[in-house]
Amino acid sequence: MSIRVLIADDQELVRTGLAMILDAQPDIDVVGHAADGAEAVALARSIRPDVCLFDVRMPVLDGIEATRMLAGPGVDDPMAVVIITTFDLDEYVFSALRAGAKGFLLKDAGSQLLAQAVRAAATGDALIAPNVTVRLLEAFAGAGPAASVPPPTEPLTEREEQVLTQVALGRSNGEIASELFITLSTVKTHIASVMTKLGARNRVEIAIWAHQTGRMRPRRDPGTP
Repeated sequence: MSIRVLIADDQELVRTGLAMILDAQPDIDVVGHAADGAEAVALARSIRPDVCLFDVRMPVLDGIEATRMLAGPGVDDPMAVVIITTFDLDEYVFSALRAGAKGFLLKDAGSQLLAQAVRAAATGDALIAPNVTVRLLEAFAGAGPAASVPPPTEPLTEREEQVLTQVALGRSNGEIASELFITLSTVKTHIASVMTKLGARNRVEIAIWAHQTGRMRPRRDPGTP
């Protein structure tokens, strides 16, 4: 079945362009358009798309607040939202992720990455533009000692630690499955368990936790002073 997508952007030309790119994909179907955040929220609640693709800057209600209303903490049956914007600002990235977004892309990301982000969101994964992900991890890598980071509600198993490391390296579920010689469904099960234990809402938050707790620091050679 096709992935049903709702597009919200205050520029008609942008909405049309995004729709053309996505409708050209054999497994994606654009089912709605909205010109502002309030219209997007109302339409999303009405037609229940598989993925919402929202611009950040929109009239009446911006994309971040629209995301929070559809996917934020406390929302029953949250929807998958991908934020796409012209503005490469960290404050937008942080706000979007905290609001519950499943992805964050720049409008110059290209048609292939856009389609990948929609597919990832539809299956419960998150895809963040690679350059944004690198910057996020760099920002959090030295954010403080492990003691300042909340511990997991339950200890991670050895396999969960391995999956955690792979996620922090930016690997996809398929790549993790190949690397660890496990099935795709097993990868998803471990990631879901890790997210629950860490209280994380997406893969980027998992990666940030791994960096904050020092799990991604290069290991010294035993003979290195």
